[in-house]
Amino acid sequence: MSGNLSVGIHDLSFSTTRFVLTHATLAAHNGTDIGKYHAGIGQRSMSVPAVDEDIVTMAAAAAAPIVARHGTDRIRTIVFATETSVDQAKAAGIHVHSLLGMPSATRTVELKQACYGGTAALQFAIGIVHRDPSQQVLVIASDVSKYELDNPGEATQGAAAVAMLVSADPALVRIEEPSGVFTADIMDFWRPNYRATALVDGHESISAYLQAVEGAWKDYAEQGGRALDEFRAFCYHQPFTKMAYKAHRHLLQNCGHEIDEARIARAIGLTTTYNAEIGNSYTASVYLGLAALLDNADDLTDQAIGFLSYGSGSVAEFFGGTVVPGYRARLRSGPHREAIARRQPVDYDRYRELHEYSFPVDGGDHPAPKETTGPYRLAGLSGHKRIYEPR
Repeated sequence: MSGNLSVGIHDLSFSTTRFVLTHATLAAHNGTDIGKYHAGIGQRSMSVPAVDEDIVTMAAAAAAPIVARHGTDRIRTIVFATETSVDQAKAAGIHVHSLLGMPSATRTVELKQACYGGTAALQFAIGIVHRDPSQQVLVIASDVSKYELDNPGEATQGAAAVAMLVSADPALVRIEEPSGVFTADIMDFWRPNYRATALVDGHESISAYLQAVEGAWKDYAEQGGRALDEFRAFCYHQPFTKMAYKAHRHLLQNCGHEIDEARIARAIGLTTTYNAEIGNSYTASVYLGLAALLDNADDLTDQAIGFLSYGSGSVAEFFGGTVVPGYRARLRSGPHREAIARRQPVDYDRYRELHEYSFPVDGGDHPAPKETTGPYRLAGLSGHKRIYEPR
């Protein structure tokens, strides 16, 4: 392993769903003051999957442009991070591997640790590339955030997939050492195998997040990481966008810095633009923040970015990255904005139908209605098997 080898994110692409529910529509249904959503939690709308969309179809749609641009010759590993898996045994990435027509000489695995899993996948991928710099790793983080109807968490739902190509000499962001890591056994958010929706203790979850920020930064500093002032911007996990602001204020206070709201807005603001429209995408969230920052900021060349990845339960990691010269020529800003803009708004009744729909579990033939306009769809279930197809 070469200590001087530069490894990081060579390409990044995201996808989301066909449908969108605005928070204005949700507020009109439940009588909530819209300010509670727009200002209080910083959310404007949430992506809602069609019946024939799920984590696999979003993941394939996110990864396809990367495979088209770079080919598959160097990709020998797919790491798929999710907390809304479609199977307890088979990795969702195997379906993506098939849909994209990738070579059989590929290892494919799935990782889980709440919303932190995408960062675990990224770090594992970096290790593989360090071992053999000729290889590239396809990292995919894909999730559907879902809570019970009329639950306080309902307004933070969302869905998206981010695909990243991890490579030596990356074209977007060099990921730096060290990392600061933190784990604590906390039941702030969880989803037992027998439940389709998650359980969350909202106050406990915020407290656990802030504790994890403090713990991960403490370890990062002890490992010899950068000073806080060296970072141009920070990408936080965003269960709702205002949580990124709350987390950054906590970090500043913990490090003895004064709270300057204008400075916080400069450090955080652009990272929240996509998440405010898409909602919580769990493992993909922090990397949607990165996509929004790269797509919308003025030149970030050679600037340091801080990443704080948090997953309930709880695990967190703080690490840094440096934006690579020439990165803007490799961005997918147009397709990313189009993915958000082309979603079809639904009324509350339609959203409720989509939310409550579930396939029968009797093992029969159950085709899915053709609703999505994306490149891949869930065709249905047959014999307890999920069937996917390109459009």
